[in-house]
Amino acid sequence: MCQRPAPMIAPSILSADFANLADEIAKVGPSDVDPGVDWVHVDVMDNHFVPNLTLGLPVVESLLKATDIPLDCHLMITDPGRWAPAYAEAGAYNVSFHAEATDDPISVARDIRAAGGKAGLGIKPGTALAPYLDILSEFDTLLIMSVEPGFGGQKFMPEVLDKVRELRTKIDAEQLKLIVEIDGGIATDTIEQAAEAGVDCFVAGSAVYGGDDPAARVASLRALATAAR
Repeated sequence: MCQRPAPMIAPSILSADFANLADEIAKVGPSDVDPGVDWVHVDVMDNHFVPNLTLGLPVVESLLKATDIPLDCHLMITDPGRWAPAYAEAGAYNVSFHAEATDDPISVARDIRAAGGKAGLGIKPGTALAPYLDILSEFDTLLIMSVEPGFGGQKFMPEVLDKVRELRTKIDAEQLKLIVEIDGGIATDTIEQAAEAGVDCFVAGSAVYGGDDPAARVASLRALATAAR
C-alpha cells in the first residue's frame, strides 16, 4: 500500500475577506498552534458552469506573489481546456477542473501537467465515479464535491462518502499516487466521517474563516482528522 500523506487542510478563501486576501492567507500560515495549512483553496467561478462569479487568473497571480503556501485552484468554469493551463503556468500548485465541463479530461489534465502544475478532477455530488476509475493515473488529485458547487456555507452531503470509499479502495489496491480531496460542508462535525472514509485533503471555508482565530480552527480540524484516520 502506498504511504498516505498526513491529513491535509486547505482553507477556502471563498469564506475570507476579499478586501484583504493576502492578510487572510497569512492567518493560516505557521503559528504557535499549527504548522500552517498545506494548501490554500481558491474557488474560481465563471457564472456559467455555476451560478456564481468569484475571481480569476489576475487575482491568483497577485496571490502567488503574496504567499509561499501552495495554491489549490478549483476551476468551476466552462471550457477548462482553454483556461486551466494558464493557472499552472502562473504558478498554481494544483489545478482542478470539473469532469462535467469537458469531454476530454485526459487532454486537459496533460496540458495542466505540461504547464507545470498538478492536475485535479472535480466530481459533482450527482456525477458517477465509475467512468473515471480507469483514468485515475492521469490525475494527481480527485476532488469529491460534498455540496453542489457554486456557493459556500452549504450543508455536507454524507452520501458522497460512498464515492470516497470506492476511490480509496481503488487507490490502495493499485497503489496509485492520488490525493483524495473533499470540498463542501467540512467542519468539526463532519471532518471525522470524511477522514474515516478515506479523504486525504479537506477543504474548509467558514469552518476556518468563520471565527477570530483561523489558525486555531485549522489546528482543531487537523487534530480531528488525524484521530479519525
